[in-house]
Amino acid sequence: MDLHILISNLTNPTLLFFVLGILATLIKSDLEIPQSTSKFISLYLLFSIGFKGGQELAHSQFNLEISNSLLLGIVISIIIPFYTFYILKTKLSISDSGAIAAAYGSVSAVTFVAAVSFLESQKIPFGGHMVAVLALMESPAIIMGVILMRKYDKESETKESLKDIIIHSFTNGSVIMILGSLVIGLIADTKQAEGIKPFTTDIFKGFLAIFLLDMGILTAKRFSAFRKYGLFATAFAIAIPLINGIIISLVSGLFLSELGNRFIFSILAASASYIAVPAAMRLVAPKADPGLYIPMALGITFPINLTLGMPLYYFIIKNI
Repeated sequence: MDLHILISNLTNPTLLFFVLGILATLIKSDLEIPQSTSKFISLYLLFSIGFKGGQELAHSQFNLEISNSLLLGIVISIIIPFYTFYILKTKLSISDSGAIAAAYGSVSAVTFVAAVSFLESQKIPFGGHMVAVLALMESPAIIMGVILMRKYDKESETKESLKDIIIHSFTNGSVIMILGSLVIGLIADTKQAEGIKPFTTDIFKGFLAIFLLDMGILTAKRFSAFRKYGLFATAFAIAIPLINGIIISLVSGLFLSELGNRFIFSILAASASYIAVPAAMRLVAPKADPGLYIPMALGITFPINLTLGMPLYYFIIKNI
């Protein structure tokens, strides 16, 4: 692995603010980001990345790279929850296994944003259509997780139909914001769009740093509740994302040619949802413990991808 890239990633200001959030909580500081502010920043990040993706997509021609990307995204978000569910259910309940499998088959928008920031620091282009892939990968993973839970849990409490699940996954606030921004960026007049460029581009990394500070605080608070689940959950949250990311880093070259797109796919495959999936699981899997699947995704997998994952996937794609 390129040591320079690893060191650069570890000393990235946005990551250091994430660490600061963890440290502040560990020393019992009263530092906190108001919930309303945190929600605004998360919406801003989704808006910014969606709008910029739409603008780039507007200047792109629909080609094999784009169609392959959309198809590959759906396939990945079905396969990952399917195989991880059978690993998880050897140690955990059916409800917890289904919720965690859905989380790891789905994607993290914040990890996606961090990956975009990484590519920009390396001056590597990527396709605007990857924003659409991000949004598209949410629903299949949730649906697959619910199908597996229903198959094995005969006493399932959920009365949600598959139609309701699909509708809910597409009307989730984060999905609506990023898809809506993508469409607006796609149809917006280029000259008019230039007028909001300072808002969508210039202040992006500053907002990302504050958001990751909040994520660090949240991670440290929830990690304490996670400890009781032991070595299995910890090992899963470290190993499975790295395995997924490495596999996609290696095989994505069979379908895609752009380095930036392959890198983002590796990150999407390695990430785990801690926003959209928990919101859906509250409705469809009330027996699943959010004190397990949220800390796994946010407290372990998220920082692993930021520190080790991104340099590792980049190295593999560039050199193998």
